[in-house]
Amino acid sequence: MGHEPQTILEQCDIDSRALTDDAYAISLSTFNELIGFVWRLLDDEGGGFYSRAMKPGAFAMGCHASITTPNLRKALVRQGRYHSLLQIGIDSKLEEKGEEAILTYALENPKDLDPAFIITTLFIIRIRWASWFIDKPLLLERIHMTCDKPEWGELFDDIFPCRHYFNQPSNCIVFNKRFLDMPNAQTPQTLSEFLADAPQGLLTHYQSDNSLTATVQRMLQNEDAIERLSFETVAERLHTTTQTLRRRLKEEGNTYQEIKDTVRRDMAVYHLVKLNTPINEIVTLMGFSEPSAFNRAFKKWTGMTPGHYREHHQPTPA
Repeated sequence: MGHEPQTILEQCDIDSRALTDDAYAISLSTFNELIGFVWRLLDDEGGGFYSRAMKPGAFAMGCHASITTPNLRKALVRQGRYHSLLQIGIDSKLEEKGEEAILTYALENPKDLDPAFIITTLFIIRIRWASWFIDKPLLLERIHMTCDKPEWGELFDDIFPCRHYFNQPSNCIVFNKRFLDMPNAQTPQTLSEFLADAPQGLLTHYQSDNSLTATVQRMLQNEDAIERLSFETVAERLHTTTQTLRRRLKEEGNTYQEIKDTVRRDMAVYHLVKLNTPINEIVTLMGFSEPSAFNRAFKKWTGMTPGHYREHHQPTPA
């Protein structure tokens, strides 16, 4: 790009040792200012990561283009069309298979930059924008990435409260398609407030998804016997009453059963693809009486039979 990182840090009053020494890690607010400075310097809201410059204001125009859409489905489709018009090397596709919504991104990387960073940044912005749009946390089923797991991959558990699959055929965000019908909760007025610190604010304001939905989801994912973890036990572990827990989850647009179903589906996929567990064993683990019942349920969830899903989602060779 013709700019020395050390010089940029000096111009932002940041110790250049922050590039190599963890002891000089910068705060999120400082990082937010750094991102804005780099974008202005490069005249590129994409920070030089895309196949061509994304002129400052492009993100805002995309938000203005979708603010009049009635629900998340229409907004995501319009956002996808907008990205294609920008011609920055990002193509998105929204599919609905079974009970799942699958938002897939194809990315060009002509500069051979770190694909994990590019994909992660894009996912964070899209997920947090969608959650803002419907004013509810998006309950993620899982994310797929075409790259290797990065060295900083342990951060994913906080950023994305779901399972993460690497070396996959495509980059996609998977969530329950019921979210697609959720109405637009924003207005041109609230959009103006949102854009005062976006999109960089979406990257720096939140280190993790701290919604109650995400907390319960992580709790269930770490439970060996999810079927034995009752709603009452979850409330007790969160030091609250069942009435309060139910009300707060409802405010976030979810129920305990919906979160539990999401984790159950995720566990089935995890055993099927990641652990390569025999299907008959998965049937028992998931509490189904027979393989045919599991096959029907799995096809309802994903639009595919377990065997077809396993074949389609095998990791690509390194």
